[in-house]
Amino acid sequence: MTTKEDLLEIARKTILSESKSIAKLVDFLTDDFANAVEIIFNSSGRLILTGIGKSAIIAQKIVASMNSTGTPALFLHASEAIHGDLGMVQPGDVVICISKSGNSPEIKVIVPILKRFGNPLIAITGNTTSFLAKESDFVLDTTVDAEACPINLAPTNSTTAQLVMGDALTVCLMELRNFKSDDFAKYHPGGALGKKLLLRVGDMLDQSHKPSVEPDSSIKKVIFEISEKRMGVTAVVENNHVIGIITDGDIRRMLNQNETFSHLTAKDIMTKNPKTIQLATMVADALNIIEDFSITQLVVLDNQEYKGVLHLHDILKEGIV
Repeated sequence: MTTKEDLLEIARKTILSESKSIAKLVDFLTDDFANAVEIIFNSSGRLILTGIGKSAIIAQKIVASMNSTGTPALFLHASEAIHGDLGMVQPGDVVICISKSGNSPEIKVIVPILKRFGNPLIAITGNTTSFLAKESDFVLDTTVDAEACPINLAPTNSTTAQLVMGDALTVCLMELRNFKSDDFAKYHPGGALGKKLLLRVGDMLDQSHKPSVEPDSSIKKVIFEISEKRMGVTAVVENNHVIGIITDGDIRRMLNQNETFSHLTAKDIMTKNPKTIQLATMVADALNIIEDFSITQLVVLDNQEYKGVLHLHDILKEGIV
């Protein structure tokens, strides 16, 4: 009977086997890799990735990585290519063909056709003496000693090696393109990641409900403003310039320290020089300030003009964290 400890040991062996295969890729890097990167970077067309079986799935992941980091890429299934899909390969495109053996029937059919097209052909293969390797312009070696599976058949180490080689290509191309976080944001506008990279404070701020009192406002009015706007805070504003803030915590401390508050005004209990942020600031940067200073609100300004209050709850509702 297989125990839990047996299963954990199998998992450990699998992970170690794959990690060792990946580590060996460093020794397989040659000028072909650098030349392949430069060919892709200088291409006037797209990057076409093709493969069969599990290699095809790896090709699709590499396509996704390339597209999201500034290298236009398409997936061409090797078995569908000879039934019309070869039409997607255009002059100027660079083709990467992925195959562990480099000798599968589909590869032997598609490679000569691609060669006739005249497109640069890059092989990612675990067999550097294969048909694919011999016919390609550049060969990226992903040889593994064995698969991690107990019968040495299911693609495990080999597909992981292919994936890592694709990631290495992707990262090199990002470096050549000087690809930055702003560029990344353009290709990831949706979901939490898109919001983190694109959303600015002004995009989510409700400027119609900005809590505000004057310096000479009564404490009763301060409490009313905090309660009505439901943000736990109000800015103290003079000539539309923020000179302080009052939180519900300030109100509680004031009540603990005074028997009566009829003689007090907003300026008597406010906190001067509150933390502020500009309307055009990224929400992710605003969150960093909130975390760094262990606060829950930030006063929002447009230059020096008061625009409202950004609350931690507003950021959380957007799903940015």
